Amino acid sequence: MSDSQMLEEPAATAVAVIGLGDIAQKAYLPVLTAQPGLDLRLMTRDRAKLDRIGDTYRIPHRYTDLGALIDSGVRAAFVHAATDQHVPIVERLLTAGIDVYVDKPLDQHLEGARHLVELAERTGRSLLVGFNRRHAPGYQQAKERPRDLIVLQKNREGLPEAVRSVVFDDFIHVVDTLRFLVPGEIEHVDVRSRIRHGLLEHLVLTLAGDGFTALGIMNRVSGSTEEVLEVSGGDSKRAVVNLAEVIDHRGQPTIRRRGDWVSVARQRGIEQIVVAFLDAVRAGRTLSARDALRTHELCEQIVERVESV
Repeated sequence: MSDSQMLEEPAATAVAVIGLGDIAQKAYLPVLTAQPGLDLRLMTRDRAKLDRIGDTYRIPHRYTDLGALIDSGVRAAFVHAATDQHVPIVERLLTAGIDVYVDKPLDQHLEGARHLVELAERTGRSLLVGFNRRHAPGYQQAKERPRDLIVLQKNREGLPEAVRSVVFDDFIHVVDTLRFLVPGEIEHVDVRSRIRHGLLEHLVLTLAGDGFTALGIMNRVSGSTEEVLEVSGGDSKRAVVNLAEVIDHRGQPTIRRRGDWVSVARQRGIEQIVVAFLDAVRAGRTLSARDALRTHELCEQIVERVESV
């Protein structure tokens, strides 16, 4: 075959990773660096960290300035910066015509989250919030079962914090997962909590609709770091423990554990949501964050109810 007959390889997609903290290092970079056809570009203001991580993954394109990164011609960006930087960073990216994946929450206040969603819609760019549990195999499998009663506990050890911080930075995963799993429209919302010395110690959310009830529970002084989902109905129950172990109850329980060669990123849905975002970018499909905004709206409602007591 002559050179003129050979097919040219498609150009690599320029993708930025902004913010190189624990979540980027442990969860996202191992997935992104394994994806074919990407031209990765790293950004953080910490030059020493930037060079250390760039050297580790052999990524030559490194930036400490957002403007220079944007000017380099990136097509999409993963934003893993601190929450209080999400609005200014994502705003500049969307305005520059760049598709954005951003860690939850969009912002710790509904106003900021709504601003970003509306900006993405005006600019016609994708905005995807990192609600990876929607892609976790154990939780997707739970959606296959009857769900008259859903109970999700996400507990922590010795970690009471301010109400808004707990709700938007951690409990938001519980809220979004329940919204993903409920089998119908939510018609009733109830919130119970305990606050000591200004810090939220536990929180219980009830969502109910026609024929179903969903409970979201978080105890920040539980003595254990755990996440347990139970869905039941039709005389059967399925439990998912720490996103890794699936237990079916119908008479004698059966247990399925994560395979030895299944990565944590795949188990937690991170690999799947990353691939879904990149596929949309390459195909020119716009991903909407409008549904994610409804999760933020419910979180704002929870904060208001807890703080009004």
